[in-house]
Amino acid sequence: MSGPPPGPTQPSTAPPPPAATPPAATTRPSNATIAWFHCFAGIAGDMALGSLIDAGADVQEIRLLLQRLSLPGWELAVEQSLRGGVACTRALVEGGGDTVARSHADIVALITGAALPPRIAERALAVFRRLADVESALHRRPVDQVHFHEVGGHDAIIDIVGTVAALEVLGVDEVTASPVATGTGTVRAAHGILPNPSPAAVRLLTGIPTYGRATGIELTTPTGAALLAALCTSFGPMPAMVVVASGFGGGAGELDELPNCTQVVIGQHHVGSIGPGQPALVLETNLDDVTGEQLAYAVTAALEAGAFDAWVSPVTMKKGRPGHVLHVLTDAVHLDAMRHLIHTTTGTFGVRATAAERWPAARSLDSVTLDGMVVRMKIGYGRAKPEFEDIALIATATGIPVHEVASRAEEAWRAGNASRAEEAWQLSGRTIAGEARGDKGAPPA
Repeated sequence: MSGPPPGPTQPSTAPPPPAATPPAATTRPSNATIAWFHCFAGIAGDMALGSLIDAGADVQEIRLLLQRLSLPGWELAVEQSLRGGVACTRALVEGGGDTVARSHADIVALITGAALPPRIAERALAVFRRLADVESALHRRPVDQVHFHEVGGHDAIIDIVGTVAALEVLGVDEVTASPVATGTGTVRAAHGILPNPSPAAVRLLTGIPTYGRATGIELTTPTGAALLAALCTSFGPMPAMVVVASGFGGGAGELDELPNCTQVVIGQHHVGSIGPGQPALVLETNLDDVTGEQLAYAVTAALEAGAFDAWVSPVTMKKGRPGHVLHVLTDAVHLDAMRHLIHTTTGTFGVRATAAERWPAARSLDSVTLDGMVVRMKIGYGRAKPEFEDIALIATATGIPVHEVASRAEEAWRAGNASRAEEAWQLSGRTIAGEARGDKGAPPA
């Protein structure tokens, strides 16, 4: 992007753009369609458009809408590709290599004169208005004197209008996004060498959660930042939804450390029959230099220290090395103690945390006697489960297979607790049916 050639220095008549203000939030209808952009490798206009096409937006419908613009000499090509091993779609604008420095008024006239559906026109105008406000502030010119270079060309116009057209084709009512990744170093633009992220991108990301990655690639462009600033109603983790589609839009070239893609997830607003759960944290660390004995010790130590659960997942790490991820599910009040425990039991250099919620089912404890030995029982909705350690002891002592001992324990509990068993099964059935209907609270007596 660029303003006009420098003129005589004058006091600025353009105030700095405000922080990104999401579109006015209204009560979300129960059937609203949401698009969530996952910007783990940043976002650019072509990546946003490519992700929506990858998620199922009909490219021919998008082309027909774009053809309403008085903008000849372009073609929108779609290319299937891979980025970091992830299948993605690239949206490539071919032809129309114009170098016209269009003004904001030119862009407004182009969009309003295209007879586009109202929501497409409204969203596209909002994106270009964001860009114009930033250009005005950066070049200290009134908005009506701002001229676009990069974002005034055919490719940027097609990327922006194409993205909002794709949102309309998919019937998206609300746009949200994750925190946005940016690069570092410098990038080349119409004005020459600029810092990365560019001044325009930084201004557009004002008020939006962002973070930097140690790469010299321009992960988030002004076009991508403007789309988020103008269209998103919120930023954070993926909102509650029933996922119906997802896609990846590929960027130009590969990144060493992660797929060069923007992900989009499309879903229907989830009314929320589950309700808020118990807050928890998932603590994780990647390990490639510990033994199986150490992993088992770390899991046991975490459980004995009060973790809700702990487990290990096999993964492939940097340089193709096999490794493991240790996961510890814990209450947030135990964060410091659990972090210290993970460090001391594994020798890891770092631990990460993810906020979570859990919905533990109500349960009680009981016991039965088999062959003169006590078997502890865990009783929950529709199930009576014997403790495996007790079952294994009886199986060893009697020579009866483990599964038969477990079956006998369950039958013994049901025989001695017929009324409790029937109540548990009925309660389980009503609870499942109630969740399907969206009921809240306890089932009717």
